[in-house]
Amino acid sequence: MPHTFDLRLATLRTAYREGRATPRQLIAELRDKAAALNPDYHLFIHLLTLDELEPYLAALDDKSPDSLPLFGIPFAIKDNIDLAGIPTTAACPAFAYTPETSATLVQRLVDLGAIPLGKTNLDQFATGLNGTRSPYGECRNSVLPEYPSGGSSAGSSLAVALGVASFALGTDTAGSGRVPAALNGLLGLKPSKGLLSNHGLLPACRTLDCITYFTASAAEASELLALTARLDPQDGYSRANPAWNDASAFGAPGPFRFGVPRADQLEFFGCHEGPVLFTDALDQLKALGGEAREIDFAPFLEAARLLYEGPWVAERYSVAGDLIERDPQAVLPVIRDVLAKAPGASAVQAFRAQYRLQELKAQCDAILADLDCVLTPTIGRPVTLDELHAEPVKRNSELGYYTNFMNLLDYAAVAVPSALMDNGLPWGVTLFGRAFTDQYLLSVADALQRQHNLPLTGGKPVCPASSANPARNDRARLVVCGAHLDGLALNWQLRQRGARLLRATRSAPSYKLYALAGGPPLRPGMLRVAEGGVAIEVEVWELPSAELGSFLTGIPAPLGLGKVQLEDGSWETGFICDVWGLDGAENISRFGGWRAWLTSRG
Repeated sequence: MPHTFDLRLATLRTAYREGRATPRQLIAELRDKAAALNPDYHLFIHLLTLDELEPYLAALDDKSPDSLPLFGIPFAIKDNIDLAGIPTTAACPAFAYTPETSATLVQRLVDLGAIPLGKTNLDQFATGLNGTRSPYGECRNSVLPEYPSGGSSAGSSLAVALGVASFALGTDTAGSGRVPAALNGLLGLKPSKGLLSNHGLLPACRTLDCITYFTASAAEASELLALTARLDPQDGYSRANPAWNDASAFGAPGPFRFGVPRADQLEFFGCHEGPVLFTDALDQLKALGGEAREIDFAPFLEAARLLYEGPWVAERYSVAGDLIERDPQAVLPVIRDVLAKAPGASAVQAFRAQYRLQELKAQCDAILADLDCVLTPTIGRPVTLDELHAEPVKRNSELGYYTNFMNLLDYAAVAVPSALMDNGLPWGVTLFGRAFTDQYLLSVADALQRQHNLPLTGGKPVCPASSANPARNDRARLVVCGAHLDGLALNWQLRQRGARLLRATRSAPSYKLYALAGGPPLRPGMLRVAEGGVAIEVEVWELPSAELGSFLTGIPAPLGLGKVQLEDGSWETGFICDVWGLDGAENISRFGGWRAWLTSRG
């Protein structure tokens, strides 16, 4: 077996920088290792030849390791994503075509210095969650051979888990980027829809598909996402990444609220370890500062059923249907069976299903409104290869219990390993939340990985935290000290923007409080001073970041928003006052807060 490299991004960069490895040396050895593993695991459909690799290697010959953020980083590509000059098969030889250009995301990664090692195996037409539905061979688990790898991004998960790629691209329509992550001890990022370009992806369901990342750690997924989340004019479903979800949003999560399905709605399909491992993960989140809130999971589960029981199966048929009608034997029987009812789906059924989905999304969005994320198992229980062979559709459906609703409801999700089962098989949970909270979810996943400290793939430890930068999501915190306090005259301006009260607290003892001249309404001015200050009673609210701008523009002079220090030493955005606005103002600092002063006036 070839020499085993530590393929973490940071470690490879150091090795290149110090001259202990070169891209040519690394890729040659990884290619040999992949070729040796392929007969047993069937992870690659097409492993690039040395001649096919040469242009990518030659492009780095005259560059320094510090010149490109992904210099010499090996990655694998699911074989429904285009790589120029290499056949795209979707695990169906009769469907194969050879693209002239690479998918937008693949080209972006290459431009950043990454090197594609090959095209990976998948459940045919990305239809399946198990990794056994391929004419190129079944993909078995990286840890226990009697279990599947999970799918449909089977080979991509194995490429990372078996140590032949630093990261891999998968896709996820119903769980294909999360289920194999859970079964192989990997981090699986299913980003918000449209965040990563799908141009050059052979769709399963074009309205739902997401290209995903498989990595060893949340920190690596965060870095890759930040480098590649770009609006793509070639992809009609591409969406711009909001500023609150950029690289700086990844960090240490503060106190947070997370949802947990009611106990009677959790399903482990007879697995006795699952409930215990899920409770352990829940306790780990609590130890990180999380507050668990029980939620009604019923609308999420109903939405999940729409994916295969409703007309969305017809969207899958729009890709493979012509081939099935022309040459049914070219498509695997299990895939034909899944798609069999698609031709009978009507436009009326499609619209009715969309109406119901929209109703369910409204219910689910309302549940998520007061939460930072939701915690679920990634799968209820692992199934063996024998069980899949005996009941392929039923067992595959069980694997999607916690995953099928995600893209229908337009949420972001991260599958993160959290434990090992008694037999050594990896087990994990999923964190999901509103669209464009990807970096926040990765932050919580990163904290969870550090909390349980399971070894990463290849037995490597989790890297130390690089900074204490606070994590951000799509909510902005705001400190108020006057008429915007809960129940007071202007509090409606916060509530109409969807704000919620986080806590009542006090400022650092470095402020003076004034009742400004004029009114109504009566307004306070809070001023930071070098000496003679006191602690002022304040409230910390949270409102959607998209609403903060309209709130700011409505604040009259001499007030504005700036940074306010709280009694715990933290700094938050809050109301401040310009010094010139204190003409005619009354110093009311002795009351310690606006409410107390109002009460004193009778």
